[in-house]
Amino acid sequence: MHCLLAASLFLALVSAAVIPKRTRNGNGTGNGSHHQGNNGNGKFNVQMGPRPYYLVEDMDDGPLKVKLQSCSEGPFKVSDFVFAHRGAPLQFPEHTLESYSAARRMGAGAIECDVAFTNDKQLVCRHAQCDLHTTTDILNRTELASKCTTPFTPASNGTEADALCCTSDITQAEFKTLCGKMDGFNPNATTVEEYLDGTPYFRTDLYSTCGTVLTHNEYIDLVDAWDLKYSPELKTPEVEMPFQGYTQEQYAQDMIDAYKNASIDPSRVWAQSFLPDDIFYWIENEPEFGAQAVYLDERVDTPEGYANATASLPELAARGVQIVAPAFFALTKVDSATGAIVPSEYALTAKAAGLEIVTWSLERSGWLNEGGDYYYQYVMPVINNDGDLYTVLDVLVQQVGITHFFSDWPATLTYYASCFGI
Repeated sequence: MHCLLAASLFLALVSAAVIPKRTRNGNGTGNGSHHQGNNGNGKFNVQMGPRPYYLVEDMDDGPLKVKLQSCSEGPFKVSDFVFAHRGAPLQFPEHTLESYSAARRMGAGAIECDVAFTNDKQLVCRHAQCDLHTTTDILNRTELASKCTTPFTPASNGTEADALCCTSDITQAEFKTLCGKMDGFNPNATTVEEYLDGTPYFRTDLYSTCGTVLTHNEYIDLVDAWDLKYSPELKTPEVEMPFQGYTQEQYAQDMIDAYKNASIDPSRVWAQSFLPDDIFYWIENEPEFGAQAVYLDERVDTPEGYANATASLPELAARGVQIVAPAFFALTKVDSATGAIVPSEYALTAKAAGLEIVTWSLERSGWLNEGGDYYYQYVMPVINNDGDLYTVLDVLVQQVGITHFFSDWPATLTYYASCFGI
């Protein structure tokens, strides 16, 4: 049995080891290639793995649990409702070929590349401009580690270990030599090896051998070869802009130009940013892409910010923004009279303003048996088991009316989407 499992894993990794290339028409004509196997043999099975089944069985008894149990044998299919957040980073190093391949296998209809720029102004896929010290092995590469903004400093005398390595510290060619790893670090580390060993308890290092990091253009080729859709996020720079003459506007334009140069239809692209000015720039200068641009609204993180964000939603709509995306905690609350989870004031105001709602990010919270974390903060009193994830998801879909959801483990969403035909 061990030999069979090892052989199966080896074959799966080999089949994903080469980024597929094909002639790009980019027109989203629905040629069905995302249903094909790696050899284009017409066979592609969306697979769930055990996690969705575990979550369903962990739910409180009720009609939703019965409905989800009734869908246990599928069929499961690719759904545009499912946005792969950094790929599948619950178990695979984020923004790597392996992570994206896992997301595809689990039925994600769109895959995310967080876009950052290198020292030579090339675009690559990283969650943050300055996270290479926690998401790659750069600190183990002596020549590259010396280029980091802040080289590794061990923990000492009560001071935590420190390092800061940015994509803008190195060239694209140097970036491509790195290995992706599970995001995390050990603040008490006295050596680089200890520092890199900090994967959160609810994730795994099982597949964290040497993740294949990708440029933005490689990501475009990959997703196009699969005939899926794109959700690139223009990451907020962590260096002063302009950077060596490179302006924020040029950065925003370069990301869109990559899709235009690849002849990708704008309807396949959900460009995202936390910076309103990026969204307004795309609306004004690239209206075909701006029509589907997603404003990631982090103002909701404080009570005052939440109130201001909610009040400003009609103004955003008036300025041409069509899609808003706060973290999903901001879209629900607990009804004080009934104890039920219901849409929040932000959600109701967004819908009244005619705004489409996308949200993020499922499967980043670990165990929910004690109420959850940041993502469940407004419903924490009624969260007491992992299966409550599906209770919250059902409210977001059926009552709030979200159109897409980012997840660190796409299968969790694909199971629900296939069950409800979305």
